[in-house]
Amino acid sequence: MPMTTEQRRAQHAWNKAREGVARYPGDYVNDAKGLPALIMNSGLMQVMAFLHGKGGRHDLLGAHLRDWLSEQCQTPQDFDGFMKTLVEMNDARRFQAITAEAFAWLKWLRQIAPACRNGD
Repeated sequence: MPMTTEQRRAQHAWNKAREGVARYPGDYVNDAKGLPALIMNSGLMQVMAFLHGKGGRHDLLGAHLRDWLSEQCQTPQDFDGFMKTLVEMNDARRFQAITAEAFAWLKWLRQIAPACRNGD
């Protein structure tokens, strides 16, 4: 039986959390926990630009989110392509759907990342 969207979100978040926590144990967890509020306050595009501009663990987190959105929403995975797509998007409902999908995935990531830090 195929996985549900929630199961696929959880699986993807699990894989990305393991990678992020292995590279940046405490920082990745804290960044993942704070990312939904940051997007809520500033917007998806602004936060993705911020993460990319900061580099390191922030860019990794942004890349993880873009990877999921690419898979689920068919947006480009690379930063430039992703931003260009959103800037040129003239369908507000699609933009909202992409943002909602980012929140849905981040809900899993912020729960799973601390578990990865504490061991499998």
